[in-house]
Amino acid sequence: MQDSSDSPNPFPKGTIQLQQNTPPHQTPMAAFSLQTSSSSSIARLGSQTRFSGADLGPDPKSIGFPSHPRSSLVRPLKLTNSKSRSRAVVMAVAVSGNDQTQITEVDISLSPRVNSLKPSKTVAITDQATALVQAGVPVIRLAAGEPDFDTPSVIAEAGINAIREGYTRYTPNAGTLELRQAICHKLKEENGISYTPDQIVVSNGAKQSIVQAVLAVCSPGDEVIIPAPFWVSYPEMARLADASPVILPTSISDNFLLDPKLLESKLTEKSRLLILCSPSNPTGSVYPKKLLQEIAQIVARHPRLLVISDEIYEHIIYTPATHTSFASLPGMWERTLTVNGFSKAFAMTGWRLGYLAGPKHFVAACGKIQSQFTSGASSISQKAAVAALGLGYAGGEAVSIMVKAFRERRDFLVKSFGELSGVKISEPKGAFYLFIDVSSYYGTEAEGFGKIENSESLCRYLLDKGQVALVPGDAFGDDTCIRISYAASLTTLQAAVERIKIALFALK
Repeated sequence: MQDSSDSPNPFPKGTIQLQQNTPPHQTPMAAFSLQTSSSSSIARLGSQTRFSGADLGPDPKSIGFPSHPRSSLVRPLKLTNSKSRSRAVVMAVAVSGNDQTQITEVDISLSPRVNSLKPSKTVAITDQATALVQAGVPVIRLAAGEPDFDTPSVIAEAGINAIREGYTRYTPNAGTLELRQAICHKLKEENGISYTPDQIVVSNGAKQSIVQAVLAVCSPGDEVIIPAPFWVSYPEMARLADASPVILPTSISDNFLLDPKLLESKLTEKSRLLILCSPSNPTGSVYPKKLLQEIAQIVARHPRLLVISDEIYEHIIYTPATHTSFASLPGMWERTLTVNGFSKAFAMTGWRLGYLAGPKHFVAACGKIQSQFTSGASSISQKAAVAALGLGYAGGEAVSIMVKAFRERRDFLVKSFGELSGVKISEPKGAFYLFIDVSSYYGTEAEGFGKIENSESLCRYLLDKGQVALVPGDAFGDDTCIRISYAASLTTLQAAVERIKIALFALK
């Protein structure tokens, strides 16, 4: 540690200075934002953001704001390397009330596990679109996977009553016995699979259920088999568990369904998990029972291979398509972890409630992880979920009304985009997404925008010129497509289609 009390202090006492370390020809980044490059081991701090109430000095490249008597000076980073990993180090100066300063180092490097993860592109685009709307830009948001309906009143009232009756304390880690019994009844009656309450764990959303399952069964070096297009979080969950995602492409001509022969050719001794999602996000594809049976026969020949069956969209399905739970197939109960929840079918996204069902050995492991992460889910949400499962088979009339509206919207979008030349469509059989191939527009020049090179640049163009927020297909493992969520009113979709058509016509 170096004492620099003899050096003149260029900063007023009681302030924090964030020094700019960005070359003059580059645009400064927001304060405290860190850019690192694993290949070149370069890091820097910038200081462009203006804090509320900040005392801005004459130097536009630094920010000063009131602090406690003891404060810190953030100086340029230095990086050190070791055989295990590189470290990003901030040189920090502590300034005391009597103008004495001390320089010390702070290691701000992140773990390799976190650095391996990619941020969710759907969340990022949704947040960006929301910010534009709040700024007064009339953006139509078709990026989020969230029903536009209110939670059915019976469910909402159950949550309100739970609060009024003081049902606001911790619940058992795995969920209330009342809810787990209701889930067991639902799985038996609707899905043909039998469980006991100790084979159920209720979590804060199906996303938590899935990531806990991946963490529970995967070891470093294991492989997680994921058909593409996939939900954006599956590969990152595998990486979080130090496993390797193995992506198996599908084709729009095959309705984005996994080819069993391709699956069998990619399985190895390292294959630990196969993740299936039916109905699918982002494609809306539904796996026919016959195809699932073929996949099950392959799975049965590989003792190490388990299956996560993500069935969160099971009730949002359009006849004549039907839903089949993978665990209901012969020999698959013992090796399947079934994930479901309440967000999609019951319009309960903000209630944050999902669940996992499976053999007790695996479910107990997931419960162990949850006990150290979050503990039990919201007591209020669990009371509401009991009411949701009490609405009747497949959610009763409340859900069927929503599904009818989703189908009407799907039909409108399929017809509208089917009229556009160069657009390929696989008609969704479930969920509320349309995943269309727009690659024929790649390579075109957009006036005032530039070249359309891929799904991301096309979505940026549609947001810029059409003011419609969509999600690029590369986020789901298929760069030829873009995803359109039709969890919006028909009037909104009609306006969005008109904007998209005008923007696309300008490219031809």
